[in-house]
Amino acid sequence: MDPLLSLGLGLLLLLLWARYKGLEYVLVHHRWVFVCLFLLPLSVLFDIYYQLRAWAVRRLHSAPRQHSQRVRHIQAQVQEWKNEGSKTYMCTGRPGWLTVSLRVGKYKKIHKNIMINLMDVLEVDTERQIVRVEPLVSMGQLTAHLNPMGWTIPVVPELDDLTVGGLIMGTGIESSSHIHGLFQHTCVAYELVLADGSLVRCTPTENSDLFYAVPWSCGTLGFLVAAEIKMIPAKKYVKLHYRPVRGLEKICEKFTEESKKKENHFVEGLVYSLEEAVIMTGILTNEAEQSKINRIGNYYKPWFFRHVETYLKANQTGTEYIPSRHYYHRHTRSIFWELQDIIPFGNNPVFRYLFGWMVPPKISLLKLTQGEAIRKLYEQHHVVQDMLVPMKSLEKSIQTFHSDLNVYPLWLCPFILPNNPGMVHPKGDEAELYVDVGAYGEPTTKQFEARASMRQMEKFVRSVHGFQMLYADCYMTREEFWDMFDGSLYHKLREHMHCKEAFPEVYDKICKAARH
Repeated sequence: MDPLLSLGLGLLLLLLWARYKGLEYVLVHHRWVFVCLFLLPLSVLFDIYYQLRAWAVRRLHSAPRQHSQRVRHIQAQVQEWKNEGSKTYMCTGRPGWLTVSLRVGKYKKIHKNIMINLMDVLEVDTERQIVRVEPLVSMGQLTAHLNPMGWTIPVVPELDDLTVGGLIMGTGIESSSHIHGLFQHTCVAYELVLADGSLVRCTPTENSDLFYAVPWSCGTLGFLVAAEIKMIPAKKYVKLHYRPVRGLEKICEKFTEESKKKENHFVEGLVYSLEEAVIMTGILTNEAEQSKINRIGNYYKPWFFRHVETYLKANQTGTEYIPSRHYYHRHTRSIFWELQDIIPFGNNPVFRYLFGWMVPPKISLLKLTQGEAIRKLYEQHHVVQDMLVPMKSLEKSIQTFHSDLNVYPLWLCPFILPNNPGMVHPKGDEAELYVDVGAYGEPTTKQFEARASMRQMEKFVRSVHGFQMLYADCYMTREEFWDMFDGSLYHKLREHMHCKEAFPEVYDKICKAARH
């Protein structure tokens, strides 16, 4: 039979089956059908469009010229809101489904939407070692722009579609954060349009209160229109060492030890059970043993977390040389390990070789098409959480994650937290080593109940002076939220800059108890 005819017949049978079962049944119980047939091809088209657009902008050098005009348009929209009587809060006009966060932002339907079309790299200053970008520039876009020029940024959060604005207004982390801190700590300047329509620039020495208050504020102090980020010279490879470790105490000891070593450019841990983990350490280099080069970013390669697991199963250490950009985006293709729940056979060699070039589907498209049934199903039976806890509490944290959630793998990523002003800082006066414990998947504890279990987890994190990343579902009361985060500088600026009439409080945008 002709291959095209066979394919057409197969698609017809699938559509007839979907119609017989009902679209909602298929989307909930066999979502891979919809994802593979529609979302993967659509994701490819999205990528092609944005790559062509970025190429055209670079060739025409149009971004810097158009930036001022676009900022004036944002200011005009704020002025229009004022002229209309400031009747409701303002928010960005970017649709909620376009964000990487799984949270549904219903507030956009009732607030004044300010359209912000800022998605370009504006300037690469090699003398100052600074790159100036607009807030919708993604990590994939930025590394693709900088790497051919011999540069990168110190902290490159893994997923391609994470944007600069989201990583500043929320937060971002990478396996280099034990040296450089969170994404916000690599930024040296922000430019914002405030509630009165004025444009301001803030740095550690100029409008410093605003500079330190912006991170984690989730767009409730002003509209970010540009940011300046440190650059460092890029190297060709990451020499990555894999070490399986067994026993929870040994896992925590070894991970802490490696995280304190400044000679490690990268440190990361994947915990596969309460007693089993692989700890990875890497250094940047321009030299590589050809026989040990592993281009893990190629579409036909095994998913990274599965590749790492082979060292655990074989109970042996190993060293590879991974092209730098492949390393920076090592978890993109499998969306960490979330894609295995969407396409259960996605890591099968046959699927990877035939269709891996289309993976991953855009998270934004997954959100747009998930429907209310899937959203509620995910909310009750699925966890996507990152908890930032002091390194000294790591063992207790893993035990808590195990008893309350029992989701594996767990992602461990260390970071240094300086004692800067703002919502997030260590309890003492000195910088402190923290670790991000990330849980993504379906909890297998019998007693799991989304609200009660997460409130218990949040209580534990507060007790060790930790922090919950704000992209995820948050069940805290207002008092509990401001017990976790330091709101002193934030509230002072909200009062001083007349933000209370212009933007909702960050708690009201984030926490389920407050959301409309």
